[in-house]
Amino acid sequence: MRELTFADTEIAAKATRDPVAPAKRSKAALLKAARHTLDDGSPVNSFSTLMDNMLTIVRNTCRTSRAGSAAPTFVITTTPSPEQIRALGLIEAISL
Repeated sequence: MRELTFADTEIAAKATRDPVAPAKRSKAALLKAARHTLDDGSPVNSFSTLMDNMLTIVRNTCRTSRAGSAAPTFVITTTPSPEQIRALGLIEAISL
């Protein structure tokens, strides 16, 4: 989720830095934080606000109001926004 949040995306720099010295953000991370936008112009979120946004994806199991409990049901899922689609793609790309 580093790509969509204020987190620094330059992981390689962490491997060579002094573990005792204070962490320094990369120029790209500082620019992202200053602009509050990603390179494509979409807004940057904190991890918390990104998760709040992801919580708006809902799947409802429905039944018509006049049907009995044995009536068939159907599922409605909200359509994810482009930002949510991008976040879901990042989640799907995780390999364990």
